[in-house]
Amino acid sequence: MARRKQVAEEAEEPSRAAGACVLVVLAAVVTAVVFAISPTAGVLAVWVLGAVLLWRAARRMSGSSAPPPPRGDAAESDEDARRRRAKARGVYDPNGVMCITHLPREEVNDA
Repeated sequence: MARRKQVAEEAEEPSRAAGACVLVVLAAVVTAVVFAISPTAGVLAVWVLGAVLLWRAARRMSGSSAPPPPRGDAAESDEDARRRRAKARGVYDPNGVMCITHLPREEVNDA
């Protein structure tokens, strides 16, 4: 029975959509009242509200950063790193710079 109460309490959490609907209706009522008082004040209020919302959206976009790039493969063990280094060969290019070349991986056919 305690499990049913817990599930019921979780289901009764208010949704964000309901809160957004309430805010939209409230904004519409305020806008209607301002337009009823003075059409000029209503137009000015709509322009100011639009500018404020645009400013907030621009600040939010510039403040957010992209997620960090994914990391490479999982860290290899010390033994794997030693084996890989042992297979690598150093080669000098025509300019005298040493390049490390790794042997290609061998493909294994299961057939």
